[in-house]
Amino acid sequence: MRKLTLMTWVLCMVSIVQAQEKFTLNGYIRDASNGEELIGVTVFVEETKTGVISNPYGFYSITLPQGTYHIRYSFIGMENQVKEIVLDKDISMNIDLNLQATELTEVVVTGEREDEQVVNIQMSKNEIDMAQVKKLPALFGEPDIIKTIQMLPGVISAGEGTSSFFVRGGSADQNLILIDEAPVYDPSHLFGLFSVFNADVIKDSELYKGGIPSRFGGRLSSILEVRTKDGNNKEFGGEAGIGLLASSLMLEGPIKKEESSFIVSARRSYVDLFLKAADQDNLVYFYDVNAKVNWRANNKNRFFVALYAGRDDFSFGDDFGFDWGNKTGTFRWNHLFNDKLFSNTSLIASRFDYGLASTSESDGFEWDSFITEYSFKQDLNYFFNPKLSLDFGYHLTYRQFSPGIINPDEGSIFKRTELQEEFALDHAFYAGFEQQITDRLSVQYGARLSIFQNIGEQMVYEYQDISNNVEPIRVDSTYYDSFENIKTYVNLEPRFAARYILNESSSIKASYNRMVQNTHLISSGTVPLPFNTWAPSSVYLQPQLADQFAVGYFKNLENNKYELSVEAYYKDMQNVTDFADNARIFFNKDLATEFRQGSSEAYGLEFMAQKKKGALTGFVSYTWSKVTRLVPEVNQGREFFANYDRRNSLNVVATYEYNDKWTFGGNFTYGTGRPITLPAGSYEFGDGYIPDIITERNGYRLDDFHRLDLSATLTPRKNTGKKYQTSWTFALYNAYSRKNPFSVYTRVQMDDDDNIIGDGTQKEARLIYLFPILPSVTYNITF
Repeated sequence: MRKLTLMTWVLCMVSIVQAQEKFTLNGYIRDASNGEELIGVTVFVEETKTGVISNPYGFYSITLPQGTYHIRYSFIGMENQVKEIVLDKDISMNIDLNLQATELTEVVVTGEREDEQVVNIQMSKNEIDMAQVKKLPALFGEPDIIKTIQMLPGVISAGEGTSSFFVRGGSADQNLILIDEAPVYDPSHLFGLFSVFNADVIKDSELYKGGIPSRFGGRLSSILEVRTKDGNNKEFGGEAGIGLLASSLMLEGPIKKEESSFIVSARRSYVDLFLKAADQDNLVYFYDVNAKVNWRANNKNRFFVALYAGRDDFSFGDDFGFDWGNKTGTFRWNHLFNDKLFSNTSLIASRFDYGLASTSESDGFEWDSFITEYSFKQDLNYFFNPKLSLDFGYHLTYRQFSPGIINPDEGSIFKRTELQEEFALDHAFYAGFEQQITDRLSVQYGARLSIFQNIGEQMVYEYQDISNNVEPIRVDSTYYDSFENIKTYVNLEPRFAARYILNESSSIKASYNRMVQNTHLISSGTVPLPFNTWAPSSVYLQPQLADQFAVGYFKNLENNKYELSVEAYYKDMQNVTDFADNARIFFNKDLATEFRQGSSEAYGLEFMAQKKKGALTGFVSYTWSKVTRLVPEVNQGREFFANYDRRNSLNVVATYEYNDKWTFGGNFTYGTGRPITLPAGSYEFGDGYIPDIITERNGYRLDDFHRLDLSATLTPRKNTGKKYQTSWTFALYNAYSRKNPFSVYTRVQMDDDDNIIGDGTQKEARLIYLFPILPSVTYNITF
């Protein structure tokens, strides 16, 4: 009897151990048509009602007790797959998903699954669908994700003809813009008419406005992460587009089928060719090139190399010219240490430079400036179980800042001037958990430790007085050797987000994040120009800090056909960088004496409604916002509006699939006027005269901005069954030819014949606007 009892006890314990034993299912999820990894695929276990999503590299891992399960793989636009898995050991399973018979290309700004905005912890994030971007009206027929981003809630545009955008009260330099993990310091072509992102090569793009994960840092306001395609590893193909101002070509295909592939794209404008044909000496053009190769050595190791180069060149005859450009390179190694630990190792290089030149006999010169950075990133994901995962890693960046070298021509009035270079090391350690507490409550929590070092080689000067209107006087100096530490700043950046599901179609979310920025844009204008420069945190520049709180309500209707959301945010910023009134920025060897740092406060409400299914799709976004600054010795120490403050912003975007031949698109944008600084008048005393007295920073506002754009895309039915597909896109930009104010300047008052009125002391304001109605046509071919 005792023997039977003991045997029974042993068998029970074995059964319990076996019941508690867990195994892991993992792998990569790909598009069956081209081998591209799919980001954000939902992997759902029907028996446990739990699941995970694939990470930014298409990898998933889920750990479950031993048993038989039905695993559903789902991704919008793809056919669902259900696999029956007998999980009695660790299993590696790659999944290829097929496109749905009727592809859901009408989704404009899409999540990974139909109810993603309700169930995902992440708030304040938008994903941009490139298929839809290509169907929307575009300036000169050139599709541009930046122009789409400018219409999202919480994002403000400075106006027409600019690639700058302002997120939740932050300035344009407070956005971190990444292409394949490499930073892009100036995203504009032709002064902002186009961006550096070629729509043909973009795979995925995400904009984080709040609740920013701990793996990101370095900017205060937003992260725009753009990933390029890996290249079709199944078959050779490509796309080409011919527009009014620029044309593009993209080619992709396998190097070794199923194992390695490439993609390369190039784009160039040809305004300069028209100018030459018209016998003009002026030169205006831009180009960019993207290239990428990848090799899947085995299921545990994959390697990528991605390159980007772009440049703009302007010249006005033989008298004056300038150029600027970005170059980036990324080497990436994905490695699977075991069933639960995924690693991404990246080596990154980025360079932004610009040059100015004048060939005049009396004032000829060349001016060159650049910023270069090299980064090492080690990012790891550990999947404990379906309810708990961890992201952690270390980032190291070395930066070189060269504000300018001026080389005069022989006989020029200029002297050779070399502004002192600066150097920096930026370290970051981070960890972030995502945890499901209950069926309704999930949280993200973590932190990022930023350690920033301003290092030599550099001569640091001490000044007697750096207050306004006082010529700086150097009283002492200290020399620092190469890599010698000058100043160190250590900042902890906590991050937190939570989501509570109210019911199957609605949820509430909240988030908090602190962000730190140690690179500062040297600019006094609203729109960053390509010949503005950057400086690191230093003895005279403290790191910029931002604390942001956000809450939101999210609701889906009619089986996820409609999405509604409302978010409120408050952002407090410290050490925001500005300049003293009447600051001298260019060619200033004592620029540190012009820096002023203060505080900024921003808050607002964001509304968004989307229709995601059916022939008519699109979204409506509305933002009410306010942003002010208070900086000592600026605006006489009084609070003032930031020059990108717009109280109201409304955007309507729509696409209508009329039939399989015609697709129509349109967008309408409206914004109240932004602040500008104008002279309040002039002052006479005796025989003296002081013109253009400025009494208040940003004390005036431009008129309201609004514009309607329309487009029609024709895809001929004769494409059916052919190896290549063609389409025509016809567009009207600014359909009712609104004269939207771009800027205002003052000049001496003149009559209709440009004769000066009176004694020349009377001034008048003049409006600058850029574009009347502009028709365009683009021819596209895919093969």
